[in-house]
Amino acid sequence: MRDVNSEDTGDTGRPWSVAESIERGGGGLGVTELLAKVAAGEASAPDAGADAPADPGRSPAPAASTPAPASTPAPAAVPAPGVPVPDMTVPDVDVAAVAAVIATVAGRHLPEGGLAPDADFFDAGGTSVHAVEFVAELERDLGVELDLDEVFADARPVSLARHWVAAGGTAAALANLATRPYEASGAPGASGTLPAAPAPAPVTAPAPAPAPARPAPAAHARASATPAVVSVPSVTVASSPAVHHTRARREDLDQILADLALADRLPFTDVPEPLPPRRILLTGATGFLGSHMLLDLLRHSDAHVHCLVRAPDEEAAVERLAAQLRGYRLPWSAEVRRRITVLPGDIRRPRLGLSEELWHNLAHELDAVVGVAAAVDFLRGYPSLRGSNVLGALTLAELAATGRPKPLHHISSIAVFNEVGITSMGEDDPLAHVDRLVAGYDQSKWAAEVALRRARDHGLVVSALRPGGIGGHTRTGAHNPQDLSSGLISAFGRFRTVPAFRCLNAAPVDWVSRVAVAVVCEPDAWGFDYNLTGVPNTLDDVVRDMALGGMHVRVQDWDEWRTDALARLEADPVPELGFLNRVLRSPAALRLCEATLQGPAATGDRTAALVEALDLPRAARYDARAQMRTFERLAADGLARLPQKDDPPYLWFTETTRGEVRPADGAGGTAAATPCSMALTLSIAGMHQLVGERRVDVTGEVRCPAVHPEPLTVERGDVWVRPEEGIPHHHGLRHPLLRYRLRLRDADGGTWWLEGHKYARARRDLWRQTRALSVEIGREGGPAVLAGEVVVPADSYVRDQIDGIRVAPHLTEQEGRAAKLTWLAWFGREMGRGLLGPFARAAAELLDLRRTPTSREQHR
Repeated sequence: MRDVNSEDTGDTGRPWSVAESIERGGGGLGVTELLAKVAAGEASAPDAGADAPADPGRSPAPAASTPAPASTPAPAAVPAPGVPVPDMTVPDVDVAAVAAVIATVAGRHLPEGGLAPDADFFDAGGTSVHAVEFVAELERDLGVELDLDEVFADARPVSLARHWVAAGGTAAALANLATRPYEASGAPGASGTLPAAPAPAPVTAPAPAPAPARPAPAAHARASATPAVVSVPSVTVASSPAVHHTRARREDLDQILADLALADRLPFTDVPEPLPPRRILLTGATGFLGSHMLLDLLRHSDAHVHCLVRAPDEEAAVERLAAQLRGYRLPWSAEVRRRITVLPGDIRRPRLGLSEELWHNLAHELDAVVGVAAAVDFLRGYPSLRGSNVLGALTLAELAATGRPKPLHHISSIAVFNEVGITSMGEDDPLAHVDRLVAGYDQSKWAAEVALRRARDHGLVVSALRPGGIGGHTRTGAHNPQDLSSGLISAFGRFRTVPAFRCLNAAPVDWVSRVAVAVVCEPDAWGFDYNLTGVPNTLDDVVRDMALGGMHVRVQDWDEWRTDALARLEADPVPELGFLNRVLRSPAALRLCEATLQGPAATGDRTAALVEALDLPRAARYDARAQMRTFERLAADGLARLPQKDDPPYLWFTETTRGEVRPADGAGGTAAATPCSMALTLSIAGMHQLVGERRVDVTGEVRCPAVHPEPLTVERGDVWVRPEEGIPHHHGLRHPLLRYRLRLRDADGGTWWLEGHKYARARRDLWRQTRALSVEIGREGGPAVLAGEVVVPADSYVRDQIDGIRVAPHLTEQEGRAAKLTWLAWFGREMGRGLLGPFARAAAELLDLRRTPTSREQHR
């Protein structure tokens, strides 16, 4: 059987154009001659665009009796008699030659240094940053102006050339270019020749099939049964502004229809043996979800896992996989290495880029195929993503259906429902209308899932697993910095604003991975559709959780939030959020964001039943504690910003102490005591500071005449609550409650340090123990010179530290009360635990619970 991702070729007998001759190594034309040839056109060809390679996804135009060049404008009006007629003849434009020029410039921004005119810029290693630089160079040095959205929609030079010619980029620009030499380095002014690009393979897309009718909502039935046909509405996308960026492009719909037909080439297969898999092929193991699934497969099964990794050889593939696992805080050990086989390959290539022999061996030895690999880019169009997301999925289906019957577990996405205005997103609900999916990513995931539904008609057992947003790990905080949900959450925390949304269908990566692996390992779960979205977060949930972390946010409508976020990113660029900046500027990606934020909560009844039947961890809301761990990692990576010490305080109160100190040189018992007092303000920037650091910020002043006659200013101060988890000091007699560390500066510029401790002991004076502070004072870098004790007066403790608590003015009255109660509950619990420790220890000794062996027992 032919490879499902191979495409028919056509026009094998047609003569090569000048550009293609250059690509084949002939011609010998320089840049000047090439541009002159482009401007003048080929006089021998009646149709300049006829020699261009066929665009996959675009139906061939019907033949006309008198073909006209695509770039020829409407004829001008006839001038009046006697008026001289200027030479306004517009030459024909060779689209293939323009594509060759664009491909050469694009190749300079790629790792390989070259690009075929019919090859995708992003598939060749280009990034969105490279695309911006590439477009800027074309406009600056060659005068070829390309719309960046068109580049992301279809990044093949031949397609970009067609769009440029159709937009009117013809004679004027090309005539100007023909007189300007262009050196190989990319700077004008020196002669040179463009390096030859590799020759493209001419391709012809299959003709689109008639669009079937859209089905009625399906009942909850086994998904491996013959699925209802999902429609691809045959509509003509208008070019009016009213529907601009609200409907899919006609050429994209044609290509989707052609790709769906490829599923009919798959072989028919039998039902696999219902046993837990022992040999598994996993793609996408270097990605965020795939890496966690690899470790879960090793933890929860005895399977040996073959990992397909994009790399030139096995050594590079192993190094890449190891680096990715470590980057996500996952183990990489000899035991992991023993249970996996790393295969260098590429999901975009026929037969995964594997040799014939290896492909045959895998087809007859594997027990399951798990497809996680996908190109996740919300800016690129369907033609740019189909190789990885659609053709790659069909290649895995071919492998699953070849040789030994085996199930295919496909990681899809909740994006298959990303239609603005959709009312429900259940596991068996109809998918979105594909003509209303504008983003290429949404279209590619939709096409892959629908194509695999057709594969079920051939007997293939396919499980479709649909995660929503994949949040950070609940324990390690590991996250995907390029994930859209991570980018949005980062912007929420950095800008302290949130767009109004219905719900966020997101779940932690560890839960998504564990449930997905359970489906792979449980034969009774094969062949169904699952929504792995967990418990959705509402707007109120997100606002409340961020407030608990000290990040109080303001809710805005979507347009206001987007405008504000773009303005802030432009005024204070954040390199790590550059991708979000580009997403918010892309009309197609904006439709994806709107559908994500305005869509309903996804439901997963089948997933919940599976979790309960297998006793898996239940889906839980991605709450404040899990979010804070992710925020910590996001902040460490430069994506988010947590409350800082220098920020305006979130909550504060005063503390006044009085006491006396003596010299700390051993003569303290006979030396005269010196009064010492402190007037401090204790504050926190956010509740995250308490949970994560157990630390309180300190400002204020210290009065101690033995140090300096004038007050000393607290330059930096910290108080740690139950430091070192309250581990007792001095043989377990004193349990630390609080530790003070202050850096002081006197009026003469001298610096001092003050260290203070509050201890709990098994004594009856509990009230005094919570107020008494043992202090030591010394010069910066030197030993202690003074030591003593200061105490919070009993009459001011409740007045200042309970009744006197103040909160940030931007909090509402309800939020302020909640902040006070949260602080008092947390601090009271910690003090209670600290005071209970010494009494529990004393009770254990009194009751002889730790019995000491007698001499006779020791002799035995």
